Amino acid sequence: MQVYEKISHTFEPVFDKHSRLLILGTFPSVKSRENQFYYGHPQNRFWKLLALLTEESAPISVPEKKAFLLRNGIAIWDVIAECEIIGSSDSSIRNVRANDMRVILDHAPVQDIYANGAKAYELYMKYCYPDIGRGITKLPSTSPANAAYQMERLKECWKLINLPRLNTIPPLS
Repeated sequence: MQVYEKISHTFEPVFDKHSRLLILGTFPSVKSRENQFYYGHPQNRFWKLLALLTEESAPISVPEKKAFLLRNGIAIWDVIAECEIIGSSDSSIRNVRANDMRVILDHAPVQDIYANGAKAYELYMKYCYPDIGRGITKLPSTSPANAAYQMERLKECWKLINLPRLNTIPPLS
């Protein structure tokens, strides 16, 4: 029998004063919690997909991933700060305490918010939208559990994200 665990999110959001889009997941998977960084399961297609969309190489290490995100004006975080969950199963999530999105939105010029999957969208709308009133666009999940979406189909759907292409903006003085 699988048992619920009460778990708190233990790593920080990634953003800076150039982050123009925010991608939200639900809560870190077991693998991501072990790695202490987002989308840590080797079968999750998040990093490969963003690399395709930015026409860059997929980052491997955590420092490379952070630099990749910031270079491309992307902020990432999860909707949930704390919950009860069985393993990595989004469908098992209960007793949610949401993250305060103002941590990012008050300090970065985020223009667009995207949900990585239906559950992230649902949780954002329930727990965050009433507080901050900012809309969110639902995208198909990059999780390996989303077998209905092969990489090419994911890429077509995710093309709508408004990538700022910050890597063409000169660095601040």
